[in-house]
Amino acid sequence: MSETVILRARTTASVERVHRALTDAGELGTWLAEHAVVELPDRFAFWGRYTPEGDVPHQTLRHVDDHSLRFDWKIGGEDTTVGIDWATEGDDTVVTVSQSHFPGWGVAVAETSVLGYLYTYWCLSLANLVDHVEGRPLTPKVDFGTTAMRGQVLIDAPVDAVAHSLVDAEQYSRWFGAKIDIEPWVGGRVAMGGFELNPEPAKVVDFEPGRRMGVDWGGMVSTWELAESGGGTRLTFVQSGFDTGEPPYGAWAGWLSGVAELRRFHELPDWRPIWLRPDVPGLPEGMLSES
Repeated sequence: MSETVILRARTTASVERVHRALTDAGELGTWLAEHAVVELPDRFAFWGRYTPEGDVPHQTLRHVDDHSLRFDWKIGGEDTTVGIDWATEGDDTVVTVSQSHFPGWGVAVAETSVLGYLYTYWCLSLANLVDHVEGRPLTPKVDFGTTAMRGQVLIDAPVDAVAHSLVDAEQYSRWFGAKIDIEPWVGGRVAMGGFELNPEPAKVVDFEPGRRMGVDWGGMVSTWELAESGGGTRLTFVQSGFDTGEPPYGAWAGWLSGVAELRRFHELPDWRPIWLRPDVPGLPEGMLSES
């Protein structure tokens, strides 16, 4: 049975700045999609290679005002409904995205339906929205037109600091937002949610301390590699070894949204997570870390 997934992210940008980023076609074409058309109050559409099933626009605008959008999105054979709201909360602007027809956490992890990976698609989109309105570089988007999954970002922090945050379970859990257990050596285990929640952990298949790690998740290998770059760190990350007939776009979007927060974690002296607690049907209790 499908349900609704709800995500919430906060930004220091004003509610007016967020409103503009969400309703201007040029700005949507920067942080959200390859193509966008906005003709309010009649049309709000986006498509292209950074949009699931984005060959043509599949959105129909149902409502818009100064603080919200509602549109139908035909995707995965379903007429889904998306709501986006933005409001001032204290010194922040909080953006809330609701996506109907979410098939549950189990399907999202198994990646057997495009509807399942809309959750991490919106995570990455919100992360890029926050960086966009705060004037920060964006994280690479998922290219749904290719099975090649390789990205690179620069982090304004020393290599040793970035490396530590990628292998230390406590730090990793802080910036990624989900609990994790890590044994940083070849043959070691890696488990999202921790070993207690994950009886079949991934396995470390490649490890060079401070430089590189490869993890076999079963049907997919994820690899990160670090190099010094102008006093900062160049992070290169790859997903490989998967069935190209069923590309793990959901996992890729989830990792990319994590990379956005990793950059913020190292670069902002007053860092705090952009994420407020989501509503994710079927999410195992204890999976998320406490901010």
